[in-house]
Amino acid sequence: MNQTQSIDQAVVTAAVDATITSRRSIRAFTQQQVPRETIQEILQVASRAPSGTNTQPWKVYVLQGQSRQTLVDKVCAAHNALRANPALISEFQEAYDYYPEKWVSPYIDRRRENGWSLYGLLDIGKGDKDKMHFQHQRNFQFFDAPVGLMFTIDRIMGRGSMLDTGMFLQNVMLAARARGLHTCPQAAWNGFTSIILPHIGAGTDEMLLCGMALGYAAEADKVNSLHTPREPVTKFTRWLE
Repeated sequence: MNQTQSIDQAVVTAAVDATITSRRSIRAFTQQQVPRETIQEILQVASRAPSGTNTQPWKVYVLQGQSRQTLVDKVCAAHNALRANPALISEFQEAYDYYPEKWVSPYIDRRRENGWSLYGLLDIGKGDKDKMHFQHQRNFQFFDAPVGLMFTIDRIMGRGSMLDTGMFLQNVMLAARARGLHTCPQAAWNGFTSIILPHIGAGTDEMLLCGMALGYAAEADKVNSLHTPREPVTKFTRWLE
């Protein structure tokens, strides 16, 4: 390898690593619009994600302008109605279990740390249900991002297709970062499938996997100062020789 090739590889490595490590879930966006061409470019690059036997099971719905706002209004209204009458929960069921039925350590500990770190940053105390409800509803406003994405797969597909789509989702987020954009993947939308699928024109044979906010980060907003910790490699890796 000559010196030029070595330098080029170092540049590529640094760029890729910076893209990955600078990705974080943004919870406050500016109103700056994202050109359709940029979104299309991101999705095209992301489509290079691997999938079992090249099935490419993902489907993407892009919401901007009025279609985005109408969905926000519908789901926020449902979210408020659900708070007023918890019995309505039967109308808002998720298509699959994103979280476990029973939480155990260390996962519950990480979940609690994440939740209270966010709430502490926003001065939301334990038992402050109004503030909690407001902050949770920020999900259903795409955190003010001008672009909302919904991802589905056909129900007939197996669990492996969810893994495939997860890799596609990661590609979307990294391709966005490479273009100066930020994202927030959102499983919070999943409970409102009955509202979302008809709104986006998805068939009843499709299953909503998650939503995602896409746009430019409002860097000055304190909520975006949250950086969640990661476990060291030594804690999640076992070397076999």
